[in-house]
Amino acid sequence: MAKKREKKQARKKEKKVVSHGTMYIHSTFNNTVITIADKSGNVLAWCSGGVVGFKGSRKSTPFAAQLAAEKVLKDVENFGLQTLDIRVKGPGAGRESAIRSVGGTRFKVKSIKDVTPIPHNGCRPKKKRRV
Repeated sequence: MAKKREKKQARKKEKKVVSHGTMYIHSTFNNTVITIADKSGNVLAWCSGGVVGFKGSRKSTPFAAQLAAEKVLKDVENFGLQTLDIRVKGPGAGRESAIRSVGGTRFKVKSIKDVTPIPHNGCRPKKKRRV
């Protein structure tokens, strides 16, 4: 006879309570990706211009970045987040508008830092041509 399997009860998912987080804005010429993480680096929510519904060259617009920032901040509200550090990376058009959209919300911004990588001496040059 076949043995009956007992159903395991699913554990309730614990609600994470995070008071302070970091908002990473990665802005390229083609898109803007916004991620919010807690202080140990675990991602709480993320969004981009493509997730909001834009395609092609419209993903890189400041308006797409603004909508993405508003959506990710709305998703994070239920974590109990109060303060944010903002890290901005890249040369894209959505940098400023994503930061400005945080100003219209209830989150307090502690710091804004530009973490765009800058080459110090560039790449190693090609070897000399011998003719």
